[in-house]
Amino acid sequence: MTPPIRRADPADPAVAALIAAHRAHSDASYPAESNHNLDADGLGSPVVTLFAAVEDGACLAMGALSAMGPADAEIKSMHVAEAARGRGLGRAMLRHLIAAAGDRGLWLETGSRDASAAARALYRAHGFAECPPFGSYAADPESVFMHRPRGLHTAPDP
Repeated sequence: MTPPIRRADPADPAVAALIAAHRAHSDASYPAESNHNLDADGLGSPVVTLFAAVEDGACLAMGALSAMGPADAEIKSMHVAEAARGRGLGRAMLRHLIAAAGDRGLWLETGSRDASAAARALYRAHGFAECPPFGSYAADPESVFMHRPRGLHTAPDP
C-alpha cells in the first residue's frame, strides 16, 4: 500500500534525510555543472511546494512543484528512497504532482545517463515529451528536458 502523499517541510528530519540522499545520488551520477536539484533552502522557497510520502517515520518519496508563473510549473527533486523502490511510489508521486498542478503545463529537467532511465520512462508514460531547454537552463548533453502540456488533467494509465 502506498503511504499518503502530503505537503512537506524540508526541515523535517525524515524529509531532510531523503533530500540529502537525492543530492548524493545526483552528485554520484552527474558532474556538478549538470546538477540542477534543489537543496533544503531551495525546496523551502515560497514558489516551491514540496510533497512527501512518509511511512513509519521515514520519508520514502518526495517531489516538488516550482511555480514558473500562473500557467506553468517545474517538477523538481523527484526521488524515491532506494529501499522503497519497486512499490509504485514514483508513479504515485508523479500522479500527485500532476493533480496538484491542475491546469498548469509541467516542465522538468532530468539526466541523460542510465541512472535516470527509469525516470525518463515514467515521465514519458505520463504524457511528457522531450523539448528544448526552458527557463534559465542551457543545452547540456547530460540533461533531458521534458514538457507536459496544459489541460491534461489526469495521467493516462501506463
